[in-house]
Amino acid sequence: MSDGETKLVDSAGDYCYVVRDGQPVAEPRWRSSRVVLTDKRLILAGSDGKQSLPHGSIRLADDFEAPEGVTADGATPLRAGDAVVLVDAPDVADFDREYCRAMLDAEVILVKHPAVVGGVVQEAGWSKARFRFADEHVKLALPDGDTTSFAVEDVGTIETASATVMGEDRTVVEVEHTDNEGRSVETHFSGTAAHTRALEHLFGAVIEGRGSEEYEITETENEVLMALYSGVSPFEMADFVGLDVEEVEEIYAKLLEMGAVDKVRERTEVSLNAHGRNLASEAMSEQ
Repeated sequence: MSDGETKLVDSAGDYCYVVRDGQPVAEPRWRSSRVVLTDKRLILAGSDGKQSLPHGSIRLADDFEAPEGVTADGATPLRAGDAVVLVDAPDVADFDREYCRAMLDAEVILVKHPAVVGGVVQEAGWSKARFRFADEHVKLALPDGDTTSFAVEDVGTIETASATVMGEDRTVVEVEHTDNEGRSVETHFSGTAAHTRALEHLFGAVIEGRGSEEYEITETENEVLMALYSGVSPFEMADFVGLDVEEVEEIYAKLLEMGAVDKVRERTEVSLNAHGRNLASEAMSEQ
């Protein structure tokens, strides 16, 4: 390990090159190795030597399909230049997320915070911030000693856009979450292409892991979701959407079952959580 390098993952695993020099490998095979992730690089150390791949030369190859005959269940495909290598570390939960965390750890990225508060665009400008993802929280060290953090599981929505950031055309990752006052806010992230790809994957995996495809949401239930998202008090919901209190409580019960709201008190009062904010945002975008 070089000076200033921090080891984040050290596990037994396997790797398999399926593309080299831009061409499919004729007979790809798995090789046992030690898989080490640091904040600087990925190291694959096996009986045939050690390979060191700097994070700047790697990106997640989410759209890659393993060739016929190669079992890749649970493996993470990484594109390194004109090669693709599958990495499997079975003792590491969510290796792809760990890779994104390692790639972003202590990196200086571009941040606009808060960019939006309660649906209202703020006048915050872009600044540099040091990024950390530890203990399931995103932690940002901002200029002048300011810091902010939020739980990654509290991310409600994520969108990407193109914008001029500090004089350059860049990809922007717009992340909705709550702040320490319970308000819905957006933090916008940008930086190098590698940074934004890793951020999009990191936050997108959280949202995709929730899912609610087993539930059919009615138009009335969408109205309640959007009203909660817009700040309507749960106690005023019946009058706001023109329903009986009992009907509103039945909808709250379904939303609780879906995991879209958290119960605040035994009757009537609930609050949207990240999953609910995501559903409400989707409902509003369809209007």
